[in-house]
Amino acid sequence: MTPVSHNPPALRVHADDNVAIALQDLTEGHSFRIAGIGLTTREPVPTGHKFALEPISVGSPVIKYGQRIGRATAPIAPGEHVHTHNLGTALAGEEEYARPAFTERSRAPGTAEPKWQGYWRADGRAATRNEIWILPSVGCVAPMAEAIAREADSLHKGRVDAVVGFGHPHGCSQLGDDLSGTRALLAGLCDNPNAGGVLLMGLGCESNQLDALLAEVPERSRGKIRTLRAQDAGNEREAALRLIAELAKEFGDAKREPLPVSALTVGLKCGGSDAFSGLTANPLLGRFSDWIAGAGGRLVLTEIPEIFGAEHALLARATSEDVHQRAAALLNRFKRYFLDQGLPVSENPSPGNIAGGITTLEEKSLGAVQKAGNAPLADVIGYGQQASEPGVTLLEAPGNDAVSSTALAAAGATLVLFTTGRGTPLGFPVPTVKIASNSNLAASKRDWIDFDAGRALSESTVGVDEAFRELLMAVAGGQSTAAERLGQRAIAIWKRGVTL
Repeated sequence: MTPVSHNPPALRVHADDNVAIALQDLTEGHSFRIAGIGLTTREPVPTGHKFALEPISVGSPVIKYGQRIGRATAPIAPGEHVHTHNLGTALAGEEEYARPAFTERSRAPGTAEPKWQGYWRADGRAATRNEIWILPSVGCVAPMAEAIAREADSLHKGRVDAVVGFGHPHGCSQLGDDLSGTRALLAGLCDNPNAGGVLLMGLGCESNQLDALLAEVPERSRGKIRTLRAQDAGNEREAALRLIAELAKEFGDAKREPLPVSALTVGLKCGGSDAFSGLTANPLLGRFSDWIAGAGGRLVLTEIPEIFGAEHALLARATSEDVHQRAAALLNRFKRYFLDQGLPVSENPSPGNIAGGITTLEEKSLGAVQKAGNAPLADVIGYGQQASEPGVTLLEAPGNDAVSSTALAAAGATLVLFTTGRGTPLGFPVPTVKIASNSNLAASKRDWIDFDAGRALSESTVGVDEAFRELLMAVAGGQSTAAERLGQRAIAIWKRGVTL
């Protein structure tokens, strides 16, 4: 039998939980005390995985974060590993969400407003970067747009922060709402404050015609846009470079100045989560979100399927009956999206999530929604629409990393905070800060990760929070993220309809 450990081998997250989380690999027969309970493991439990603290009968709820994460599908004894072999989801389909008591919510009194160095735009919004973006209307010119952007970036380095081309495969052979979604997403990207100038590059014969796309762009951003139809240009490369030079001359003189935290619009995202995401990284974002919302800033939360099972607490923070009804309708509409395809709403977690210790969608969602802290739910917007209200805005988009992160940028986020337990190198149109949920990932993938939230297991929360805020103010002020340094920036569009 393994001797009793003097270092905490496990963590009980909430006093009501009937499971605990292994903070290290536990062997069979490992004996220790946790939350006043003497326990011996009955089998190996990998790091990040759950084990029972008390007997759990078949059909009984398994509790983590103080909430049900599913029901036992087999009898579970104390010290036994709890995972896919004995725990199943309790989610079904659409729900009728109870109407909460709405209370007036306001900014926290005395919230400090430190400054960050950003760009004020003429329309009154703030940007963390002053870049020129090349956005193709159709996939046929996507590689060309990216190649021209690379050339232009070297030509105008030092005048603007970057020239970036964002290729995608869509914009033609689309119909109806599917085409409208592509157009709305690209129009939203055109409107992002970080794009000081935009070159919209079309082919000429595509479904997503440039005139219709430009008409979707909010009036405030049309003056920073130039358009080019490759089929009509004698030499499309030279024509594009001339237009980019024109944009660089017009918008390249922008200067950073001290701006308040309330000017930030921050996107919240998690991807490649593990069991520590809900213990370290996502709660860190939650505390930051409360700080931003208290200062009057905007937060955008999406990944709607990864809210299923944890939506009640979020809906209870709605600022009005209208917001509550629109949020409930969005959640049920997304559930119907699954059901109409003959798929269960619980078709999640991913294989990587499961390997990291997450068993059910409820467990994943309860960890994921912590990113928004306790900030008020102030608005609900559709795919491609822009966030405008202080507090949390719920955005229509799926959980896919690239699709949802792109949607956050199209909603006006000028900074995306991306927590991960498994790691990913990918970044998106706006600075994407990667936050590791565990210190092993942060140490092994230093070129991917910007911040180690695993420190929260051994360091003061106050100290970790201060270091995190300091990093984010520096990134907002121009410090490059790991993804920016690697040149890892991309977009993805939500394809929902028939392809002709």
